[in-house]
Amino acid sequence: MIIGIPKEIKNNENRVSLTPSGAKELTKRGHKVYVQATAGANSGFPDKDYVAAGAELLPTIEEVYAKAEMIIKVKEPIEPEYKLIRQGQLVFTYFHFASSEPLTRAMVESGAICCAYETVEASDRSLPLLIPMSEVAGRMATQEGCYFLEKPHGGKGKLLGGMPGVKPAKVFVIGAGVVGTAAARMAAGLGADVTICDISLKRLAYLTDVMPQNVKTLMSSEYNIREELKTADLVIGSVLIPGAKAPKLVTRDMLKDMEPGSVLVDVAIDQGGCFETSRPTTHEEPTYFVDGILHYCVANIPGAVPYTSTLGLTNATLPYAIQLADKGWRRACKENHELELGLNVVEGKVVYKQVADAWGLKYEPLAL
Repeated sequence: MIIGIPKEIKNNENRVSLTPSGAKELTKRGHKVYVQATAGANSGFPDKDYVAAGAELLPTIEEVYAKAEMIIKVKEPIEPEYKLIRQGQLVFTYFHFASSEPLTRAMVESGAICCAYETVEASDRSLPLLIPMSEVAGRMATQEGCYFLEKPHGGKGKLLGGMPGVKPAKVFVIGAGVVGTAAARMAAGLGADVTICDISLKRLAYLTDVMPQNVKTLMSSEYNIREELKTADLVIGSVLIPGAKAPKLVTRDMLKDMEPGSVLVDVAIDQGGCFETSRPTTHEEPTYFVDGILHYCVANIPGAVPYTSTLGLTNATLPYAIQLADKGWRRACKENHELELGLNVVEGKVVYKQVADAWGLKYEPLAL
């Protein structure tokens, strides 16, 4: 198969979808790998390493899309890329269709096969291609929250872990999945007073057993969320419904109960956000205020640490990419139900129900 690795063009997206090591694994199986020149430079992977791995460099993004049968990316295509994607081309990346109607309609019109990392699902309901970036995003959510709690950056001026004789800051994590657990663990390690909530009592029981003593668990409900917001210094939203829009668990009227300078970090922004007042931001302009509350809603948080993120992402995606390349998308998805669940849009049809429901489009189940 002919595989294309374009350079990411989303704002401050410094990751690349394949490491030179990953390129080597594909080329030694007889596949052709084209990498756009400098695609890996910001992640710490120079062009010469790709060439040494057997890949070929192409100077422009247009040439990569024109030659490739399968495009492997990190983030969803943005508008300048829509016209480059063609009928029958396989695109393997994070799509998050439920957060963007223009993207969904563009991919339907393209006739491409869109296999989304975020809906590849294992038999235990885990999301193996979302987990590594969720781990990074959770850790980063706490790290960025610390930074923006500082007074010069608009926050209350609180040190997350406090100091002898001074109480630590209060961190409230909504959602106890991979992101929330990573965020809570990071906050706990810094000495914060952490509360994490979820609707799964089984998950909360597990976290009660494994988390440090400064992490408390709480059943998620509107009442409990309202109460916690009153004293929270940093709130991290990490709610996920695979393939669907995130529920709005913090409404605008709840902000009036929060102290000015409190920080909201919405890691669910890729799926539309779990705070009513959230809107996507960039690493260039990461924050804004609503009713005195600082919002951090960067849609590609792991892009800030591209070396770590690129290695973690390739570790997870490469085995699936190899299956798609070796067998072709149809056979690979027929033989691996995890990959089949990654199919969201196929040759003009929306084949993932939550995506169809998000935009009122016709849902057409795929028969492989």
